[in-house]
Amino acid sequence: MIEIPSALEGKTFRLYKLEQELKPLGYVIGGNWDYDHGSFDYKIDDEVGYQFLRVPFEAVDGQLDSNGTTVKLGRPYLLSHKYQIGVDDHAHIGNLSASFNQFAEPQDPDAQIPEKYINIGKILVKELENHLLQ
Repeated sequence: MIEIPSALEGKTFRLYKLEQELKPLGYVIGGNWDYDHGSFDYKIDDEVGYQFLRVPFEAVDGQLDSNGTTVKLGRPYLLSHKYQIGVDDHAHIGNLSASFNQFAEPQDPDAQIPEKYINIGKILVKELENHLLQ
C-alpha cells in the first residue's frame, strides 16, 4: 500500500453526488464497504493481479445505505493484489461454499507496486482534485 497525500482529504460530499461524479471517471464503490465507511476504487491494471487506486470515505451523518448521507474522504492510496494461479487451496469438493467461491485467494494481498503505477496514481489523484474541487 502506498499513500498519496491529497487536497481531497477531509473534504465532505453527499455520497450520491460523489458517486454520480466518479462513476463516469471509472470509479466504483469497492466491495469492502460497511454502514459507516467504504471506498471508491479505480482499477489501474490487472498485470499479474490487480493494481488500483482506492479513495476511502467515512459517513459523517447517517449510514451509507441512507438517502442524503454525507461522507468525508480519507487519504487515497495504491493497492496491488497478486493472485496465485490455480484453484483456491481452501475450496473443498462437497463444500457448498466452495461452489460459490471458486477463485484463488490472493498470493500477496499487499504486493509491491511498480514505479509506473505510483506515477499513474499521483496523476489520477491530481485529476480527481481538479474534478471535485473546482
